[in-house]
Amino acid sequence: MIKVKNIPLNFLIQCILILFLSHPALAATKADSAKENLNAVHEKINQLKKELSGTQKAQEDATDQLKKSEKQISDTNRSLYEISVQQKKNYTKLQELKAQSDTVESQVDLQRKMLGQQIYQQYLHGDPGYLQMIIQSENPSVVARNIQYYSYVAKARAKSIYQMQGNLKKIEAYSLETASKLKEIANLKQKEEVKRTELESQKKDRAKLIASLSSKINQQRNEIQKLMRDEKRLTDLVDRLARLPSAPIPSKREEKTSSKTPIMRNETIPTETFAGQKFESLRGKLSLPVKGDVINRFGSAREDTGLSWKGLFIKSNEGNEVKSIATGRVVFADWLRGFGNLIIVDHGEGYMSLYGNNQSTLKKTGEIVRGGDVIALVGNTGGNESNGLYFELRKLSKPFDPLAWTSIK
Repeated sequence: MIKVKNIPLNFLIQCILILFLSHPALAATKADSAKENLNAVHEKINQLKKELSGTQKAQEDATDQLKKSEKQISDTNRSLYEISVQQKKNYTKLQELKAQSDTVESQVDLQRKMLGQQIYQQYLHGDPGYLQMIIQSENPSVVARNIQYYSYVAKARAKSIYQMQGNLKKIEAYSLETASKLKEIANLKQKEEVKRTELESQKKDRAKLIASLSSKINQQRNEIQKLMRDEKRLTDLVDRLARLPSAPIPSKREEKTSSKTPIMRNETIPTETFAGQKFESLRGKLSLPVKGDVINRFGSAREDTGLSWKGLFIKSNEGNEVKSIATGRVVFADWLRGFGNLIIVDHGEGYMSLYGNNQSTLKKTGEIVRGGDVIALVGNTGGNESNGLYFELRKLSKPFDPLAWTSIK
């Protein structure tokens, strides 16, 4: 028991009052401290939100820059491809002109020889006039025959000269056309060199952009939510396209790839063999759009995210030709986030084929294509690391297994 015997009562009362008065002050101090801490947490959360928003905006800007760069490269590659096609046509025309010119020159040489022989024979035997033949000949019928014979000879000679003159004019025309084609080829080559220089510059810019944004792109690639958004974006696009009224078709006429062993090697490419046939009848007959290694199966789990594959990824060399699998109409040819330069072909009755990650799209929306037509060039656009083609088949916007529709087993 505490003894308060020797302590003055007033002093004890003052101490008790001080203790009672001090408790509210302590409580207020603790409340103020907690409030300050809570405000600090709120400020930190707001700061993190701002930083997160800024990062997301930077990622979007980076993807927009990538889109612009890859579309420019696509356009330049399309121009180069068209120049190359025109050059091939011109070279073919040159070969035809050369063959025609050689044929005409042979005819001219033959005509010259024949004319030379006629002139030589005339020199040997002379060219008697009608009066001389009548005086020297006793038989009128002989005179008539000789006159008729010389008449034939003169006509044949005139015809030979006329034909030779005509063929010489043909050779001159062929020479002028050949010179024109050679000049056109020279101009095309000059344009091609300018375009190629421009392309190399664009590729260097893209490489710098990829290097500066690689960490952001890789981070995005490894996010399941991003892949799900990309897939939804593509599905929404195809769904919208599927709801559009189909135009009549003439009756004739990437995602991160796996490093595992390819499941098969494709060596066959589409042709126009099935032109005019309904797409639904081509099950088991189609060829894959490009030569290369198929590295996944439709519906299998992706190694990086666990999500299922909606199509096939075919590893192939950059610049390889991508061909339409069947007759159809191009309904989309543009850059799409997650799929790079994408081209979609409507084959009618709800069937569509999709070709993604292309270096360049060579066809435009609304164009009619046949099986075997070149529609794009292999690349790695859309932030893909490996060169190759991402390929899907869909009906009414729902993907189905492309391998079940091909003759590749």
